[in-house]
Amino acid sequence: MHEKKRILAIDYGSRRLGIAISDPMNILARGLSTLYNDPTLFDNLRALIQEHTIGMILVGMPYTLKGKMGPKGNEVLQFIRQLQGEVSVAVTTWDERFTSRLARAAIKEKGTKKMERRLKEKVDQMASTLLLQSYLDSLKS
Repeated sequence: MHEKKRILAIDYGSRRLGIAISDPMNILARGLSTLYNDPTLFDNLRALIQEHTIGMILVGMPYTLKGKMGPKGNEVLQFIRQLQGEVSVAVTTWDERFTSRLARAAIKEKGTKKMERRLKEKVDQMASTLLLQSYLDSLKS
């Protein structure tokens, strides 16, 4: 059986990017890592794309409650344009409303120690996982 290509999700941030990946059947999402938004970012993303046989990148788009692009939207669009020039994989966006808030709640619910909950990297990674799972669930409908 031919293995499907995985989906890589990015919760974009000015300092850090939460990274999640789908399973080979594109059913479940899991947190993969947190990358820093520095000069090594695109090299690191290319390495992940190659290592995990990525067929698509999903980037969270910060919409407002009214469904309009949020203030950070232009920064995310600029990142997407740059990403498209750096990788040869399709890039698409997905509504990321509430993912960071839900990520903090999920980490707290798991009983993670208070100091660990404060680690923003964990929140970024969980937010990208929630973003990707939302997308994967929409494919089933």
